[in-house]
Amino acid sequence: MTGTSWQSAVGFADRLSNIMAISTTLQTHDRSGKDYNAASLARELEAQAYQEATSEVDYQRRCSSIQEDLKPREHPEDQLDDDDGDSTDRPTLAIGPFKDAVYHRNGLYSTIYKASASPLGTKSGHTTIVALKVTTPLAMSPPHNSAREARILMHATTKDSHTIPLIDALTEPGGHLILVFPFMHYDLDFLQQRHPDSITADVKHQIELSLFSALAHIHDLGIIHRDIKPSNILLRTLTGPIYLADFGIAWSPNDPDSEPADQKITDVGTTCYRPPELLFGYTNYDQSLDMWAAGCVIAELEHPEHKALFNAGPLGSELALISSIFHIMGTPDETTWPSTTKLPDWGKMAFNQYPAQPWTKILNGVTEKAIELVSRLVRYEMSERLTAKKALELCAY
Repeated sequence: MTGTSWQSAVGFADRLSNIMAISTTLQTHDRSGKDYNAASLARELEAQAYQEATSEVDYQRRCSSIQEDLKPREHPEDQLDDDDGDSTDRPTLAIGPFKDAVYHRNGLYSTIYKASASPLGTKSGHTTIVALKVTTPLAMSPPHNSAREARILMHATTKDSHTIPLIDALTEPGGHLILVFPFMHYDLDFLQQRHPDSITADVKHQIELSLFSALAHIHDLGIIHRDIKPSNILLRTLTGPIYLADFGIAWSPNDPDSEPADQKITDVGTTCYRPPELLFGYTNYDQSLDMWAAGCVIAELEHPEHKALFNAGPLGSELALISSIFHIMGTPDETTWPSTTKLPDWGKMAFNQYPAQPWTKILNGVTEKAIELVSRLVRYEMSERLTAKKALELCAY
């Protein structure tokens, strides 16, 4: 069949069915704003498949491929590849001034695309690949706020801060906010789970220096990241540079959308990286919250099998996490954790008494220096945790 004849054989109902299927895929897997990512993009993708296909079979294949490509992937491709070349075998979209955006992955309230930075007018003559974080601020629930994220990054990013640089923030029709970042090939969670051999002693050291450098910088500005975890530590290549990313739930004392300092949201952080004060309802927390999480990240990074320090169970339950912390660090009381008197939910339940395990047992096979670092970060009493500056000094020597 010629292009015209096969297209005439595809009826309106067939095309509508494919549009609805693509839209359903987007609605199921994308929470960044359904109007933008479901209705509009579904029609655009189907139309592109219809125009570019060479036969009815090819058209149906392309539509099926689009649905598969738009499903979320927890990690980038298993193959280690620092090449910035475009993915020519995947459907491209026009997002704002970017005409060649390729779906990369989903977040809770965002969708990440990979695109060429040519619209930004780069002067180097080389194509720069960027990450587009497509969000809809009005569809977000606290503490998630992409507009605040953009403001914090504009204020916090400096050349040597190791916080992810925000290249641009674009407002699009429909209430969509697009944050433009340099594209990073890897995150620490991906490397730990899929390619642990790539994490050499030198890479570990660079990750630790970069993480604490970023935290020292933002903490000096009064900012609390509130979601320190391996997947938010990004690497441009296998050896760096390394950046702290995802400030979507970060708190800043100077931002109008941040909660009052003594009424901060406690539903922050990710499962096994959440500090115990959150689990007992403490709302007046400070930057030491990030330091507990950073200690958990370093423990996992340094562990021979990259095993998480604590376990929140398959459902990520707070009670399971409390139990895991108490089993390892010992059940605290007002002597070992004086701040329990400030915790709204402390004393509401009785817990079994467990002795604290020695750090040499907890982190068996880990260097003495790493054990010292983790043991001075992962402490019940918030004021006893190392500051980011002190941790950076400890890592530097």
